[in-house]
Amino acid sequence: MESKKRRFSKKSRVGAFVLRFFLICLTVFVLAGIGIFGYFSKDLPTLAKIEQQKNSQSSKIYDRTGEILLFEIKGEEERILVPLSEISPWLQKATIACEDSNFYKHFGLNFKAILRAVLNNLIVKFGLGERKTIQGGSTITQQIIKNALLTPERTLTRKIKEAILAVELEFRYSKNQILELYLNQVFYGLNAYGVETASRLYFDKPAKELDLTEGAILAALPKAPTRLSPHGSHLDELFARQGYILDRMESLEFISEKEKEAAKKRVPDFSSKFSGLKAAPHFVMYVKEELKQNYGEDYLKKGGLKIYTTLDWELQEEAELILKKGVEKNEKYNAFNGALVALDPKTGQILAMVGSKDYFAKSYPEGCQSGKNCLFDPNVNVAIRNRQPGSAFKPFVYAKSFQKGYLPQTIIFDVKTEFNPACPGNAEQKKSEYGMDCYHPQNYDEKFRGPVMFKQALAQSLNVPSVKVLYLTGIEDSLNLAKEMGITTLNQPKGYYGLSLVLGGGEVKLLDLVSAFAVFAANGIKNEKTSILKIEDAKGALMEEWKANPQVVLQENIAFLINNILSDNELRAPIFGENSPLCLGKRPAAVKTGTSQDFRDAWTIGYTPSIACGVWAGNSDNSPIEKKAGVYIAAPIWNEFIKKAYETKANRKSQIANKNENNFVLPGEIEDFPKPEPQDTEKFYLNGEFVQKSTLKIDTISGKLAGPLTPPELIEEREFCEILSILNYVDKNDPLCQTPENPFLDSQYKNWEEGIKNWLSLVKNESSEGESSPETEISNGENIFIRNFELKLPPKEYDDLHTEENLPKIKIIFPPPKTVLEQNSPVNTEAFITSPLGLAQIEYFLNDTLLDLKKISTHDTEKKVEKSLFLPSQILLGNTQKTLEEKEYILKIRAVDIAKNQTEKEIPIIIK
Repeated sequence: MESKKRRFSKKSRVGAFVLRFFLICLTVFVLAGIGIFGYFSKDLPTLAKIEQQKNSQSSKIYDRTGEILLFEIKGEEERILVPLSEISPWLQKATIACEDSNFYKHFGLNFKAILRAVLNNLIVKFGLGERKTIQGGSTITQQIIKNALLTPERTLTRKIKEAILAVELEFRYSKNQILELYLNQVFYGLNAYGVETASRLYFDKPAKELDLTEGAILAALPKAPTRLSPHGSHLDELFARQGYILDRMESLEFISEKEKEAAKKRVPDFSSKFSGLKAAPHFVMYVKEELKQNYGEDYLKKGGLKIYTTLDWELQEEAELILKKGVEKNEKYNAFNGALVALDPKTGQILAMVGSKDYFAKSYPEGCQSGKNCLFDPNVNVAIRNRQPGSAFKPFVYAKSFQKGYLPQTIIFDVKTEFNPACPGNAEQKKSEYGMDCYHPQNYDEKFRGPVMFKQALAQSLNVPSVKVLYLTGIEDSLNLAKEMGITTLNQPKGYYGLSLVLGGGEVKLLDLVSAFAVFAANGIKNEKTSILKIEDAKGALMEEWKANPQVVLQENIAFLINNILSDNELRAPIFGENSPLCLGKRPAAVKTGTSQDFRDAWTIGYTPSIACGVWAGNSDNSPIEKKAGVYIAAPIWNEFIKKAYETKANRKSQIANKNENNFVLPGEIEDFPKPEPQDTEKFYLNGEFVQKSTLKIDTISGKLAGPLTPPELIEEREFCEILSILNYVDKNDPLCQTPENPFLDSQYKNWEEGIKNWLSLVKNESSEGESSPETEISNGENIFIRNFELKLPPKEYDDLHTEENLPKIKIIFPPPKTVLEQNSPVNTEAFITSPLGLAQIEYFLNDTLLDLKKISTHDTEKKVEKSLFLPSQILLGNTQKTLEEKEYILKIRAVDIAKNQTEKEIPIIIK
């Protein structure tokens, strides 16, 4: 009993200790909380300021001269306050679903977000890592405090202040009042604050009339108001977030699955109101998004900045007019949209950007869903969207090939070729025996031209040779050069891109493509594309200013080569004609067209030394256009703009230059591209020859290469010439090194050779029949040479008739060696002879004097031969007839087969 009391007493003491410890900790925690609250609350703004935010100064975006105001990012807020009862319940639910699903359950704080901030600051304080941006997770209550009362810094101190004010706000207002505050305060883009203003701006209706589809779209905007703007270029991202919000609403049981699916299918009807966007709208939105990334949306609205852009207003006006007119003409080709970018290759400054036919027009066809099925989507800036460039990618591949040692005059065969080694070389099948897709691209005109030079293939935009050039050059090496020059989108893992890359198999942006082509125009120097010249704060102090930062990314002479090829009107004329839209008359211009394989995109990218311009034409929904190349659809727009640019900016050079230092001017005189230095090499194939000539020793019987046992009288020197693929003569990884020893090991070797062989056969057949086909079209007069060319292929095998194995074998049976014979008397001989090829004749000699021969007409492979010989009194010794003396002589039997292989067998005999 006493032991039980002692145990109970001990437990009581432990319990009392734990209770006291808990009370002490609680007291410390409460006192610490009061202390923290007291410490931070002395500097806190009052909640009354939510209703009394100070006016701010708007930021202004100008053209490059500062004389044209393009857009004003207004500091004053466009806001229409409405009670919660006047706000669509769909929007309320959508907002709660994506911003704060526990809104009605918490008392203002998200402890996970606060804990992340604490940990982040402790990590920085103790040197365990760098400061990280605290990711979202703030409650709606916290967002009100953050947006209305506090600075945008993300630190532990600000987070504590935010928490204190959030709790205070929760005690002061009901949940519905807080939600009403938020929905009337939050920023929806384009100076629209609050749902009522946003609803009228984007849907031209009051907020209470918003349906589920529209409510989910508005709820999506606060995350990224500029990027996700319904009047911007990222509608795909906007609809993706709308879809996420609708899914979230269903999971929270705010809506049914049927309501969700109906909302996703409904096409929203966006209003055509644009809240201040008037001049160069696509460019302004592009600049605004860049500014937001660097300075933040709030600072732009309130900081009173003056942003001087690189835009040339005169060129912008011309570009908008010319593009609109050009697209209207292209509608007959089923192409309803277009885009244009122009920049200065010497600085990288964007001079003009038009992202669609007309930003302020309505989508087409009527009733289409923007971002999904519109042929023409006015607000989407196609200049910064990913599209397939078609052949416009080819110059990067050829530039890399020149870097590796290939030359403009290097020969490549434009013949029907299968590039999948698993498929037959006749390039006729769609699938290999293993079910893999075969790949045998066609040229645009479905013709093949036989041997062409690299420069012809590039200038005339021939597809088959270009795929071969990419294979020789290397996919990864070509990609790396394109990225170094300014292409930003080709970032898939190694092995993703195939040989179709050279024909536009990877998506690029028009802006990137023009910027990269500008490197050629600047002779290998990259000037990073830029849209801003300088930024001043509200007091006129300089905050940021563009400074040239040129980087050499391509050897000068390589740029010269590309410029020389792309500006050679005579070189491209066989495909495009002498008076195509790629020609600017007397003014040299380097130009490349592009058409995606399925005719969804048409491009023309071209430049002079002083201006680069690119044009895209097609449809917003990626539907095919009529089967026309870029030269017919995009090139006329490019041609008219470049000509107008020189007409506008060159004629008034002197007076403009004195008026404003930032005015862009073009030289009035004709500018030519520097000529590349002549290049050649000892390698005949790289140097523009494709017929391999050789003199070889041939066995006249077998027609094969003479071997060591080929009889000298059967050896003849003959001239040969052959036409083989480049893989026989160069190592594709290092074309300037030695000729490959085993070219047939290359995976492409078999099919490339078969393609040439088949093409030569067609040429020969057509030559004899007097007809021709698209498969045997030959460029630059080569057809006369090829059709009259007598192909004398050298043998690859050595003489296999005159070998050790084929030599006859002789066994003399009689007479035996050292037999004594009398002169002027007969002697009987007997021999057994084998001959794999068949005996032709047998010869008998005494020393070197022919005694007799026997022809074998049956060409036996085995034969026992008996022959009676007469020993003369004289024989030939050297050049003199000598009487036989009594001494030892040599009896010799020679067997000769049908291939003139011969074997001799000797025995000594004695003459008396």
